[in-house]
Amino acid sequence: MSTTPLAAISVHLFSGFLGSGKTTLIRRLIEQKPEEERWVVLVNEFGQVGIDQAMFEARDDVIVKGLPGGCLCCQLAFVLQATLVNLLHRHRPDRLIIEPSGLGHPAGLLDVLRGEAFADILQLRDIVVLLDPSRLDDPRAREHETFNDQLAMADAVALTMSDRATPEQLVAARHHAEALWPPKKWVAEVSHGDLPLSLLLESGRHRAETARRVSGGHDSLRDAARQVVVLDGFDEAVPQPGKPQQESGMALGYRTQSWRWSAEDVFDLDCLTRVLDRLPPKLRVKGVLHTDAGWKLYNRGDGAASVSTSAWRKDSRLELIAEAEHMPPTEETLAALQACCLQGQKSEVKW
Repeated sequence: MSTTPLAAISVHLFSGFLGSGKTTLIRRLIEQKPEEERWVVLVNEFGQVGIDQAMFEARDDVIVKGLPGGCLCCQLAFVLQATLVNLLHRHRPDRLIIEPSGLGHPAGLLDVLRGEAFADILQLRDIVVLLDPSRLDDPRAREHETFNDQLAMADAVALTMSDRATPEQLVAARHHAEALWPPKKWVAEVSHGDLPLSLLLESGRHRAETARRVSGGHDSLRDAARQVVVLDGFDEAVPQPGKPQQESGMALGYRTQSWRWSAEDVFDLDCLTRVLDRLPPKLRVKGVLHTDAGWKLYNRGDGAASVSTSAWRKDSRLELIAEAEHMPPTEETLAALQACCLQGQKSEVKW
């Protein structure tokens, strides 16, 4: 490994509540990446099985690292520093793109990025928060502390899902964003995740004075995390055919339910989409699954679902995220999913 000092690396942070389109936006930005640049993308997921990382296609000039199982400011704050040191020295990127969990508070992450370990190495650029205009119709979102802190700490606002929003929702969202304090450098409507790369390349330094302390709920999670030893890297056992592995978790009032299947298990796509589409509308649903039509990405937020082609080949993964009272019964959900499995459906299911 080279011992040459690292040049200053531009850091771009994209925050936003669950289902705001962060992964889609970053994928679109990668499509615009200058050929001469190398990027590292760090994806943090609130869930347990790391689906967002599977949504990025492998390439030599973009290295994607997933940190599932919590938010970077709490449970993963300590493994984050070690992971960053490893990524930066191994790959020497020109830019570092960070996607925190939709339930993550930016303050704890900023503490790490501004810490002594990265002095003169990382240069934090404008923080961009993604805002789905329809979220403002939900009083629970408008009153959620993390939702509001993400908006307050950002330097700029991208109004995502603009192709799905009504004209009234877009006007209300723009007025909301433009009334925030401190004032934002820009507010832009983003359709299908298409944010111009120029907004990143021309961005300035993040305004440090906008930082706010982490909420009490995140403080308690961070305190608990200090008692846990977390190792960098998430070595996962390979699921056996017909025997999906289950993971679950709960924090900040939200519950996650996740499964992983062997790559040899193949789902009937029509059956699978019917099952997923019938899940409660308040669920956030993400999956990368091996189907009779090839590998597919399933992505649903705020009731709007999409299915697209994926290059993932490791295993099938599905994650449900919702407030605890909206999570459907685990056994019933699994039984419906297993009924769509063309291979392995007759095998005994054990956790």
